[in-house]
Amino acid sequence: MFENQERTHLDELGEFGLISHLTKNIKLTQKSTIKGVGDDAAVLDHAGKKLLVSTDMLLEGIHFDLAYTPLKHLGYKAIQVNLSDIYAMNGTASQVTVSIGMSSKFPLEAIEELYEGIYLACDNYNVDLVGGDTTASKQGLVISVTVLGYADEKDIVYRNTAEEGDLICVSGDLGGAYTGLQLLEREKLVYIENPNIQPDLEGKDYIVERQLKPEARKDIIDLLKELNVKPTSMIDVSDGLASELLHICKQSDKGCNLYEEKIPIDPMTYETAREFGLDPTVCALSGGEDYELLFTVKQAEYDKIKFKMDFTIIGYITEPNAGCNLITKSGNVHPLKAQGWNAFGSQA
Repeated sequence: MFENQERTHLDELGEFGLISHLTKNIKLTQKSTIKGVGDDAAVLDHAGKKLLVSTDMLLEGIHFDLAYTPLKHLGYKAIQVNLSDIYAMNGTASQVTVSIGMSSKFPLEAIEELYEGIYLACDNYNVDLVGGDTTASKQGLVISVTVLGYADEKDIVYRNTAEEGDLICVSGDLGGAYTGLQLLEREKLVYIENPNIQPDLEGKDYIVERQLKPEARKDIIDLLKELNVKPTSMIDVSDGLASELLHICKQSDKGCNLYEEKIPIDPMTYETAREFGLDPTVCALSGGEDYELLFTVKQAEYDKIKFKMDFTIIGYITEPNAGCNLITKSGNVHPLKAQGWNAFGSQA
């Protein structure tokens, strides 16, 4: 469950002792952070910028499985999935708060390992940890992260502003996180059946990392600024490409044509999906947790982006009566359907 096998029971520290222990080495780097941890509330000053706020909760047994999720990776991922929401607004993430609920099975060393990942993510993305809460939990580990960011009003990008004729683009590649999850679940079952068998993940590092340690795409926001390209709409790919594109189309009152042959899928994702008897395209459309950025740009921007390897043009926005369509590799047209993650059920 965690690498450090020494165990210091949390009741030896108490809540305030634990908070003090976990926050004693925090260094603030953002000019907008006036007061961080240590008072009743953080004090921030964004000097006329628009404040952006997003929050996510991760629950043991629902969003992660500690049988194969290292706590350091989990802490890192908990921050990344929140930062991604700010970047999807074309904003700059600046502060986070982290609240955790934990059962008595977790010693101090386990919580330290979790926070190592949290601090690493904050350091890598120049974000200040400015507060949070800790509590006991009877439901296993609970992690709630709120991220704060900012942007000039003119720079903010919403989901509901795509226009007919806009090009649909996506960063990175898709489906890797889902196929990585299938691999981890398979190895977990093998281990349960025979604990003497070691996990067989050789050569699959990329898709395993896509699941356990995703990276929010701040670099794409920086690149678009360098290119002087402002997306007309944007969303992050947390629930699958199909679901996210349908969000943009529904909220913008538009249709779309998405081309299957253009969807970026890494060779390892493709091969692993086939090993599991899965359609790689379905993994990309419905798998989720890739945390790439899906955005639309005006056709006039095509020359600025056409040779960029960081993202791919995968279709275009149409008028609403045309519907939302997937054009297959063989040229057939199918209605685009969302079959991604359902927070109150299972994969559709």
